[in-house]
Amino acid sequence: MEFIADFHIHSKYSRATSRDMDVAHIAEWAKLKGITLMGTGDFTHHLWLEELKRTLEDLGNGLFKHKDIYYILTSEISSIYSKGGRCYRIHNMVIAPSFKTVDKINETLSRYGNLASDGRPILGMDAEDLARIVFDIDENCIIICGHIWTPWFSLFGSMSGFDRIEDCFGKQTEKLFALETGLSSDPAMNWRLSALDRFTLVSNSDSHSPSKIGREANVFNCELDYKTIREVLKTKDKKRFLYTIEFFPEEGKYHYDGHRLCGVRLSPKETKEHNGRCPKCGKPVTVGVMNRVDQLADRPEGAKPDNAIPFKNLISFDEIIAETKGVGKGSVAVEREYRSLVSKFGTEFNILLKASKEELLKGLPPRVAEGVLRVREGKVNIKAGYDGEYGIISIFGDEDKPAAQEQQLSLF
Repeated sequence: MEFIADFHIHSKYSRATSRDMDVAHIAEWAKLKGITLMGTGDFTHHLWLEELKRTLEDLGNGLFKHKDIYYILTSEISSIYSKGGRCYRIHNMVIAPSFKTVDKINETLSRYGNLASDGRPILGMDAEDLARIVFDIDENCIIICGHIWTPWFSLFGSMSGFDRIEDCFGKQTEKLFALETGLSSDPAMNWRLSALDRFTLVSNSDSHSPSKIGREANVFNCELDYKTIREVLKTKDKKRFLYTIEFFPEEGKYHYDGHRLCGVRLSPKETKEHNGRCPKCGKPVTVGVMNRVDQLADRPEGAKPDNAIPFKNLISFDEIIAETKGVGKGSVAVEREYRSLVSKFGTEFNILLKASKEELLKGLPPRVAEGVLRVREGKVNIKAGYDGEYGIISIFGDEDKPAAQEQQLSLF
């Protein structure tokens, strides 16, 4: 069966996360979005684990269920440690096939740090040691390096990472088979590194609030069970892993270089011209994902390996509605219209991915339909994100903006 999966989220027990990130709200929003399989996130936190055990039905095949939504047991772990005289900060997602395995992982990891301090615990543990411990407990676990290009907390991060995956994971590297691209990069950027060809690239929301679930996701056509999903990821099976759903990478918080305190956004070329320093204050800029990919790439832009999984860039439906109204996407008017229109089409992803042009024009307000079609065609303008600031998206140019009166009328 064809289904959409979002493996990487956080619970209400993670820092800077919505109180609504509980099982009930996650299931509600997954259904609105059109997502069949959700990661649980945060299985290392004892209170969240209790809620998961209490509310999820064990299907006996490595997956779990609440109402109509399937779940897979996941947790992100932050490793901060020194190696070779340098400090590294690496985020890894661990996926487990059972609560029994999760309990063993938690028991062992609790010796290395306080798992109760945050849904995403910080451990002073080498990423290679983490992988060895997890795989020794259960060889059927999956470890996916999280958002591999994020400057401060990732495998290849400009401020905290390595140049080669082998330097991070050592002998455990051969047991890894999937990497997460993160919001600030898409697969095409990763295809420029031949060293990544053997890995399956996945995309997930890393959501801290229910409405952001599915902003990046994965589309499969296979059986809904743990063993099959693991096999599809391990073998990079293009017949069963159809494509990933991506941000436009420019929208991500770390696509370009820059210095947020000074409001300075720089392309890699501009960073080089300024010798890596902020032209306002003279301090080093945060080197973003695009620049870091350029540093490590051994292929030109546009290169594509033969076994590449396709992808589609999308903008979330609430952002499209918000722009047509000229208001913030968190407004009551946007949520009201979002829910109304999604109920017509069944799910958000039916609108963004599947509905025909005729269906969109018939079932959506004209400008909203036009916005969806422009996004599908990649006709968007984006000021790239930098140093923790999201990029600014514009679907309609200034000349296309609705008049103030039209904006007001569209609220009712």
